[in-house]
Amino acid sequence: MNSPITITQQSDVALIAHFLRARKGSTADARAGKILEHCNGFRALIDDREKSRDLMTDTEHALLCHSIELATRYTMARLEREGPMSSPNAVREYLSLKLSGLQHEVFSAMFMDNRHRVIEYRELFNGTIDSAAVYPREVVKHCLQTNTAAVIFSHNHPSGVAEPSDTDVRLTRKLTDALALIDVRVLDHLIIGQGCATSLAERGLM
Repeated sequence: MNSPITITQQSDVALIAHFLRARKGSTADARAGKILEHCNGFRALIDDREKSRDLMTDTEHALLCHSIELATRYTMARLEREGPMSSPNAVREYLSLKLSGLQHEVFSAMFMDNRHRVIEYRELFNGTIDSAAVYPREVVKHCLQTNTAAVIFSHNHPSGVAEPSDTDVRLTRKLTDALALIDVRVLDHLIIGQGCATSLAERGLM
């Protein structure tokens, strides 16, 4: 007797097919394959869930988004329990789930206490397709309000390319200098692209 196939053993097509109901002349598996092909794979589907909207019913698309939100909340709960610095991959996963696929830039921060436990994740500034105005004064103000001791910044590149620009580097250093005056450490700044994240700390750019 064959062992039942677990969820983690199922193919991408089989998993997506569970979200779908058959349409006229089309099975769920066929539709799932079409959606994955249209979105260039499973990871791209998750990163840019809006791309699949035209190929799903409103109910199916809502279910997909709710499932991604569940994964996002699970990852944040893990970070709150373990601390971001003990789970760097979870930090990247969480920020990628939050920021990938957006059509405009969003600058966010993960505020932490002196034991690097997460106090709050907050999207601070919204911008356009290629930039977001960031005001150090507002960042300092929020750090003081939340009694923050350390912070990880992040923002997305709607182009999908996660390479930091000269402006990104200058902004990070400006924020680092401003927060040093109130004894808040900037641990990293992550650039989120399509299915990838680049750490300025790892690149030695801070």
